[in-house]
Amino acid sequence: MARPAPLSTDEITEALRGLPAWALADGAIRRTVTAPTFLAGVELVRQVAAVAEEMDHHPDIDIRWRRVTFALSTHDAGGITVLDLEQARAIDGLARALDGGA
Repeated sequence: MARPAPLSTDEITEALRGLPAWALADGAIRRTVTAPTFLAGVELVRQVAAVAEEMDHHPDIDIRWRRVTFALSTHDAGGITVLDLEQARAIDGLARALDGGA
């Protein structure tokens, strides 16, 4: 499957208006979720991993105790694409379902 083309900076900025927990930094969109417990954070990562496998689009994930940071970019497209925005929305939904994950 061909990957979509990278979005322009203006397109990314506009899309992030609907994703207020995300910020553009270092060529990716990033969000940190603070989970109520370490195990809840690991469970969030497991759920995001399931979504990533389904999408065949995998985020960079950093776990530091209860803080889980997600970084999204489409490496083989050379930038941020609609796939990253779709995955950010999915992560937002999973984070909302997490007690204290907003």
